[in-house]
Amino acid sequence: MNRFDEMQAFAAVVDAGSFVRAADTLQVSKTAVSRLVGELEARLGVRLLHRTTRRLSLTAEGEVFHARCKELLAGVAEAETEVTAGADEAVGLLRLNVPVSFGLLHLAALWPAFLQQHPKVRLEVTLADRIVDLVDEGYDLAVRIARLPASSLVSRQIGRTRLVLCASPDYLRRHGTPAHPGDIARHAVFSYTLLASGDTWSFDGPEGPVSVKVTPVMRTNSGDTCCAAALAHQGIVLQPTFLVGSHLRSGALVEVLPAYRSLELGIYAVYPSRRHLQPRVRALIDFLVQAFRIPAWGDGAPTPPASFS
Repeated sequence: MNRFDEMQAFAAVVDAGSFVRAADTLQVSKTAVSRLVGELEARLGVRLLHRTTRRLSLTAEGEVFHARCKELLAGVAEAETEVTAGADEAVGLLRLNVPVSFGLLHLAALWPAFLQQHPKVRLEVTLADRIVDLVDEGYDLAVRIARLPASSLVSRQIGRTRLVLCASPDYLRRHGTPAHPGDIARHAVFSYTLLASGDTWSFDGPEGPVSVKVTPVMRTNSGDTCCAAALAHQGIVLQPTFLVGSHLRSGALVEVLPAYRSLELGIYAVYPSRRHLQPRVRALIDFLVQAFRIPAWGDGAPTPPASFS
C-alpha cells in the first residue's frame, strides 16, 4: 500500500476532472489511476467521488480529503525543493572533527577564508585527538593524520607530514648528540601516548630498519606538551613536522639523527561515503587540498588526484 500514490492519484483526478486526463498527467494508465483511487476509498471506508458517465463530483468527505491532500502534496513538493535547491551549491551546516594541535596551528586560520568563499555554509568544528565514529556521531568530515588503514570510510589525501627526532641545541650540548638510534635510550625523552607504536620508536637508516625502546621521563597525549619540553631544553622528542617545523627553521630545535628517517604520515580528509557527496563537503575538501598544496611546515605534499577515492 502506497498512501502517497493513492493521494496523488485522487488529487490528480479531481484537478483534471477525469480519470483519463489524470492518467495523462501522471503518465500512467487509466486503469492504474482507477485502481489507486478505488483502493484509497476502500481503505478509508468512504466514497470520495460520485462517478457518472458524463462527470465526476466530490462527496462531502471527498471535498475535505481533497483539501488536505493538496496541503500534504504541496508540503512534499516544498520539502523536495528545499533539499534539491542547493544540490550544486555549498549550503547548510558542516560538522567537522579535527586533531587538536593540527586544528589550532594549521586549520583555525583557514576557517574564515572558507566561510568567506562559501557564505551559505555554517561550520561546527570539534577538536579532538580520539578517532570519532563519523556516522554514529553525525560528522560530515574528519581530518586524520595517520597511515590510514582500510575502512568503510572514504578519504582524500590533503597533505603529508613526517615524524622528526629533535631536541634543542642547548640540550644536545649538555648531554651529547646521539650517533645511533640505540643511543636514544640513554637520553631523556618525552613520549606521545597516541603514537601507534607506543614507546618503540622506529627508523629507516643506512643499515635498514631499526627500532629502539625508550623509557620516557614523561608521557602525554599532547604533542604540544612534548614540543614545549624540547624547547625548554629538557630532552628529545619524536614529533610531526607540522608541529615542530617552524622551530626547526628558527633553530630553536634541531633534527637529531637526520640519516635515520622515521614514519611519514598522510593527512587525510575522511568522510562516510562518496555517494551523494554534499556540495559543502566537496567544497571543503577542495579548499583544504589547495590550502596545503605547499604546506607551511616545509614537507612537500604530493599533488592529490583530482578525483575522490
